[in-house]
Amino acid sequence: MPRSFDILVAGEINPDLILSGNVLPEFGQVEKLVDSAALTIGSSSAIFACGAARLGLRVAFIGVCGEDVFGRFMLDEMQKRNVDVSNAIVRPNGQTGLSVILNRPFDYAQGDRAILTHLGLIADLRASDIPDRLLRQTRHLHVGSYFLQTKLQPDLPLLFQRARSLGLTTSLDTNYDPSEKWIGFSELLSATDIFLPNEAEALSITQSADVVSAARELANKSKLVVIKLGADGATLRTKDKMIFIPSIPVNSVDTIGAGDAFDAGFLYGYLNNWDLEKSLQLAIACGALSTQAAGGTRAQPTLDEALAFLPPVSSIINSFD
Repeated sequence: MPRSFDILVAGEINPDLILSGNVLPEFGQVEKLVDSAALTIGSSSAIFACGAARLGLRVAFIGVCGEDVFGRFMLDEMQKRNVDVSNAIVRPNGQTGLSVILNRPFDYAQGDRAILTHLGLIADLRASDIPDRLLRQTRHLHVGSYFLQTKLQPDLPLLFQRARSLGLTTSLDTNYDPSEKWIGFSELLSATDIFLPNEAEALSITQSADVVSAARELANKSKLVVIKLGADGATLRTKDKMIFIPSIPVNSVDTIGAGDAFDAGFLYGYLNNWDLEKSLQLAIACGALSTQAAGGTRAQPTLDEALAFLPPVSSIINSFD
């Protein structure tokens, strides 16, 4: 039976308020002026959903927000980008979450920033909110911002197992753990087809000293591990193969959402049965190109735009017994 969607995203809903310039605050009622302010699509999950839809995938989104200005903004903006939000849960008296991102010129150039997040309803989505009828409409289930979605966490392994029993594949991008405890993964990773951490997350979860060791350990738990290395590119590990592909040179303006665009690119290739090398190349191109404008979605590429930047395969492939 044909499925209506390629990907169902179960995630958080919050906009980003991006302030740039001399944003280091001074207490004592000191008012400072910044260079610019922009309200943009925020949340790792929503940025990922928009990137996947931009590539041409059919994307549905489920999450929780309030019936307020920020909630309406997020749902409207995702809908404009061809993300189906008809399953979003809107709480009339709830408060949508918000992230304030502080960008200083020097830190900005280094890909660094400070983030202040008000959770609001970010954590409210539960596995029980995701019915089988919705899972049966899609091919793949993606979850981002694992550590912020605290009400989803306890039953996420069972949700992934339920999805797989209905014929879906699954993927997970944890993002940063504010508690820095990095626990609770063994059962979840065994139900995860594609794990998509960045380097810092992979090292923290495994307590490994290097990416190769981290990738090896994670690949013993999940079928496929793809580790984002920022400007250095990315590495991929299965139980018997490791691939490294360097990044592509771009004029980077803002790295917000680059990892989410990367995830979208990789899953596009994966869901279209591309080989792993080409899927990883597309992911790297999507992540790099997305940094060429401020905000997480403004520079997300179309498929043709990303394909134009795919170099000849320049990967290092190692096979392991």
